[in-house]
Amino acid sequence: MRGVDRRVVQNFDGLLFGLVTGLVVIGLVNLASASHTDVGISDALRRQLVSLGIGAVAMGVTVMFDYRHYERLALPAYLGSLALLGLTLVVAPLTRGSQSWLLEGRLQPAEIAKLGLVLVLARHFHRNPAGEVRRVRDLMWPALLVALPMGLIVLQRDLGVALLTLLVGSTYLALVRIPKRAWVAVALAGIAALAVIWLYGLQPYQRERILDVVDSGRDPLASGYQVNQSRIAVGSGGLFGKGYREGTQSQLRFLPTQHTDFAFSVLAEEWGFVGSVVVLGTFAVLLVWGLVIASKAKDGFGAMLAVGVVGMFFWPAVLNVGMVLGIMPVIGVPLPFISYGGSALVTNLIAVGLLMNVSLRRWVF
Repeated sequence: MRGVDRRVVQNFDGLLFGLVTGLVVIGLVNLASASHTDVGISDALRRQLVSLGIGAVAMGVTVMFDYRHYERLALPAYLGSLALLGLTLVVAPLTRGSQSWLLEGRLQPAEIAKLGLVLVLARHFHRNPAGEVRRVRDLMWPALLVALPMGLIVLQRDLGVALLTLLVGSTYLALVRIPKRAWVAVALAGIAALAVIWLYGLQPYQRERILDVVDSGRDPLASGYQVNQSRIAVGSGGLFGKGYREGTQSQLRFLPTQHTDFAFSVLAEEWGFVGSVVVLGTFAVLLVWGLVIASKAKDGFGAMLAVGVVGMFFWPAVLNVGMVLGIMPVIGVPLPFISYGGSALVTNLIAVGLLMNVSLRRWVF
């Protein structure tokens, strides 16, 4: 056992650790600016630091145990996350139009549900390899696994996170080989589902936000206000930015929810195009390295686990940056490691622990 532990330590993935550490530090620096006050450290930054400590410990514990043991825990973790989502519907208060938080806003079960979903899908596609999927009916069981947490999140009235859950689950579709005509059927079903959601599932303000993507000037003082202010912040950053805590949009509080959904707008205003490219480039390297880890994994469960974690980071990054730039509707999806959010940070660090686990043990057995 000692020899195995020594080999794990010797093969520590410094690149993965460095990329994540860099993003977390950037996120903390950005949060310190976005939540800046004249009376010392802000409550948001203090809570984020506490969440970082919890997440770091959770990541370390996740790395300690061979990831193959998590295959046995995948189904209980998934069912536990569903129970948490159901409990939220029963006891959580309605906050900002959604019923998504427990423990007085400190715990968002939907974040935990994404992790449970990745574990159970990795387990499924390890036992039923995605490359052997030839028919749409072979996707019925994983579709049900995605639909259950997604449906509970929809009942919480958090359609943005529900969409994100669907996209994270859909990451595995890139690995299946069903015929082209089957993809046509999937596309038609998706269009029909979108039509039903538009007619019966969306609140009026949510429809307004989608229409604002097509025409951001249709209601600049109401539904289009957030995106317009975000675009001003991003554009005013120029090439090198205005400097730390020098952004007018953020420091004068023209930019709403600037420490959460629009944290990237603050970063772009202060550090400009160059700073934005550095951050997005770091994300890109992290995602590519995650796929490299998946390709080198020693078993199917490890490979599927790594693919799922990459999806957990890829989709919210795409949605958040698209939202900030006004090319996607405002749906309340935070940018991993950058936006404020304790549940999201802890969950993402646990996901990093899983990815690190697969990377370390590809040399061990």
